Amino acid sequence: MKKIIFVVAAIIVGAMVVGTLDNIHPFGEPGASPMDDHFIASALKDRSSENVVTSIVFDYRGFDTIGEAAVLFTALCSITALFREGRKKL
Repeated sequence: MKKIIFVVAAIIVGAMVVGTLDNIHPFGEPGASPMDDHFIASALKDRSSENVVTSIVFDYRGFDTIGEAAVLFTALCSITALFREGRKKL
């Protein structure tokens, strides 16, 4: 019975993956979404940047990048505090 459930679940997950991959636009085709058109049209006007990739990474996604860096820094500090030597033993 477990094998049948596993096979059915694998078929369902496989069908979902194939269906999702079928809906992805081919690599390199511009204009896949309305946001792409917005970024291309307003990069120079809004962000004074001729490079669209730079305006997205450093301006539009700047706060997100700072948040990710803060989470990684906090995790690093926590792990360092847990594994440091020299703690008092009871």
